[in-house]
Amino acid sequence: MVNVTYSGNYADVMTDDKKQKLKQIHDGLYEKTGAGSDFLGWLDWPSGLSQSFLNNIKSTAEAIRGQADVLIVIGIGGSYLGAKAVIEALQPYFDKNPDFEVLFAGHQVSGAYLKELMAYVDDREVALNVISKSGTTTEPALAFRFLQKYMKERYGNEAAERIYVTTDEEKGALLTLAKEKGYKRFVVPDDVGGRYSVFTAVGLLPIAAAGFNVEGLVEGARAAENELKAFDAEDNAAIRYAAIRHDLYEQGYTNEVLATFEPKLSFVQEWWKQLFGESEGKEHKGILPLSVVYTTDLHSLGQYIQDGKRDLMESFLIVDEADEDLEVFEAENNADQLNYLSGLSLHDFNLVAYKGVSEAHLSGGVPQIGIHVSKLDEYNLGYLLYFYMLSCAYSAYLLDINPFNQPGVEDYKTAIFKLLKKPGY
Repeated sequence: MVNVTYSGNYADVMTDDKKQKLKQIHDGLYEKTGAGSDFLGWLDWPSGLSQSFLNNIKSTAEAIRGQADVLIVIGIGGSYLGAKAVIEALQPYFDKNPDFEVLFAGHQVSGAYLKELMAYVDDREVALNVISKSGTTTEPALAFRFLQKYMKERYGNEAAERIYVTTDEEKGALLTLAKEKGYKRFVVPDDVGGRYSVFTAVGLLPIAAAGFNVEGLVEGARAAENELKAFDAEDNAAIRYAAIRHDLYEQGYTNEVLATFEPKLSFVQEWWKQLFGESEGKEHKGILPLSVVYTTDLHSLGQYIQDGKRDLMESFLIVDEADEDLEVFEAENNADQLNYLSGLSLHDFNLVAYKGVSEAHLSGGVPQIGIHVSKLDEYNLGYLLYFYMLSCAYSAYLLDINPFNQPGVEDYKTAIFKLLKKPGY
């Protein structure tokens, strides 16, 4: 479950006009009649997942772990951020000799990165999962060109058994190649855009290969799908979050800073930034999504957030319970003057810090939204990610924007292709 709190008066947000608009959005979503409705496959995707599909994901993940020590996932944007977010949130901070490791490539263009990656895995067994609907997206296609060559040179004909493709079901360069080479294939659904694809094979296969419980993740998403489906302007967390941030946007708060005190959630923040940035940033509208990790960034950006330009709203992503923790002990000489904290856990320190930071920033004119999850596990992450996707759809529709396209992304690609003299440009 996700709990959404607000520093202001929610009754002032949920006016009759806003409630009517949200009801229209709700009906358009679930009747699939709104703009971009061809890409609403994610809306009921968790409940529609079959056990046979999940079994295929899990058995393939087991096969990968049986043949390799490293899985390199090739993708960019939604083709890697969902998996990366979940894996980073769940895996230990430090593991010097991991039995199995998931690494990522194709999410940037760096010759040094690819060269060092291939050197790093040279004494380990390797598998690839390349994720691209078309197979021609420049960054992952470049990475795959090098890594496919690496696999062929290293494994010969056996390379085909170590390469897994997640792509379009019916068309595209990557599908053609996968059929030709005999690579095992998974599908990127036609009606699910990349940034909404974490519960498809795009996200589930790497997450399962990393050793995490994809059924728990899906179970959390199913619970969110079921609990957030009904229209309830007061208690539906996705509607509350969308309504509050839109109300603040209308007041001139055009930047949202997503803050967390849990560093493991930093890639959930990156996933969130793509989700809301690509969904809302159109027609010269939208809230700019930004992120900070506290208390670290209080020592770098805290001054600006406290006293800078007042166009910021701040949403806190808070984990209420910690699985692992330390308690402050009493020191004999108290040279660091910290004995007053004796008996306090570091997680409890962060919860106190959250309250203090919230009060300070609120006094500085920064409106506050709280997003609370009970603990950091597969179930709660599944719930959280689905909550954000649904709330994002409401948020974009409140701006009268199609949440599911990204026309501006093509502009930079066109400019680059012209400079590179790509045929046709």
